[in-house]
Amino acid sequence: MADSIKRKDNKGRILRENEQQRADGRYMYTYKDPTTGKKAYIYSWKLERNDKTPAGKKIDLSLREKEKLIEKDLREGISYKAGGLTVLELVERYISIKTKVRPTTRAGYKTVINVLREDAFGKKKISDIKTSEAKMWLIGLQDGGRSYSSIHSIRGVVRPAFAMAVEDDLIRKNPFDFELAKVLINDSVKRDALTPKQERDFLKFIKEDEHFSQFYDGMFILFKTGLRISELCGLTIRDIDLQERTINVYKQLQYTGGKKAYIEQTKTDAGTRVLPMSDEVYEAFKRVISGRKKPRVEQMIDGVSGFLFLDKKGKPMVAYHWEKKFQHSVEKYNKIYKVELPKITPMYAGILIARTWQSLAYL
Repeated sequence: MADSIKRKDNKGRILRENEQQRADGRYMYTYKDPTTGKKAYIYSWKLERNDKTPAGKKIDLSLREKEKLIEKDLREGISYKAGGLTVLELVERYISIKTKVRPTTRAGYKTVINVLREDAFGKKKISDIKTSEAKMWLIGLQDGGRSYSSIHSIRGVVRPAFAMAVEDDLIRKNPFDFELAKVLINDSVKRDALTPKQERDFLKFIKEDEHFSQFYDGMFILFKTGLRISELCGLTIRDIDLQERTINVYKQLQYTGGKKAYIEQTKTDAGTRVLPMSDEVYEAFKRVISGRKKPRVEQMIDGVSGFLFLDKKGKPMVAYHWEKKFQHSVEKYNKIYKVELPKITPMYAGILIARTWQSLAYL
């Protein structure tokens, strides 16, 4: 009886076993973590749901509501130890099981890890993350200067990591299960389509320019075939059949900043294809092959050699080279003709023709 009297709160209510009220008025519940065997604690300024939260204190569940959640978690097998993982630790665990990924994907994982290491959000426990907090974190990234596409990629790693935690019974709900476009401003660059006349004028400028004319055939091929820039860079002499007038596309030449170039197979079976050449594309490839200066030593990358497009040092050109060629040529064009061509990139150049090939496939 004496023990029961001692365990009353300041309102005279009898406290249950393992409940107590601290000197500052906050309630505390003590329980044994089943995974560590050590004592764990939960706190609240309210004992029961209908109690009022003291002025100036954070609104929260009552202690007994939290006790019920703990009991439910124990019945459902939620692991408190795993639930104590930080966001960074969870993402690292998720990435550790993604062993068969492309180098470009692996580089993307590294970026996400670096973001979480530098951000306080990465140190938060996954069991404490609510949907509102997940949204506020992403909004904060955008306010901090990150683009919509960059944040989309970051969420593309964090979201499935939390989905894995749900599947493993570490948490009940994935806080990143929401539509990103309803939370962030999509500031992705919108590319206006070139008109047929703009395309003709631009290519004519490239062909006649003293400096950029050396890149005319490559740019023309990109515009007229719908090849990805990495696919163009990966083309070798053996991939071009001038007799049958076809382009054999089955690989890409990729380059991750700070690393060596490497060969990557096309992403899907649909990506592996044989493209027919128009008469103009055929003539462009003829000029590329006949004008190609064979380097003193043919560079071999992952067993592949004989690349069509080489830089001044005789090494295969990569996407970065073409990005700069397009950028500088558009800037020069706009300066001379005082017009404003939309931003043109190697990827952009092939979009319309690629869609045309897709449409023809259904005819």
